[in-house]
Amino acid sequence: MTARKEMLAQTNAVWNGDKLTPVKLENPEISLLKISLPVGEKLPMHKHPMINVAYMLKGQLTVHTEDGTQKTFCAGEPIVEVIDTWHYGENTGDEPVEMVVTYVGEKGMSLSENK
Repeated sequence: MTARKEMLAQTNAVWNGDKLTPVKLENPEISLLKISLPVGEKLPMHKHPMINVAYMLKGQLTVHTEDGTQKTFCAGEPIVEVIDTWHYGENTGDEPVEMVVTYVGEKGMSLSENK
């Protein structure tokens, strides 16, 4: 069998179209989480102090920002988060959401902050 690779996402913008925020890291740390969200469940309002990108493995997630903006993502789609923007995710589909999220920040930095 021959090794295969597939580009899942490559962008210089976040999900709302804004350009990525430039970052310089003195002591970088990468965290990789798998997050599951049952049908109808909402995450608390929160924000991330660092670049992060989720890849939807399963389900449908609607992201809502504090200013009322929202966008729905489905399995196979990336979600590039907006740094320091209050938002929450809600499972608006008919199956559990599963996503893998990569965070890139300073070592020891909190991945998110709840409101």
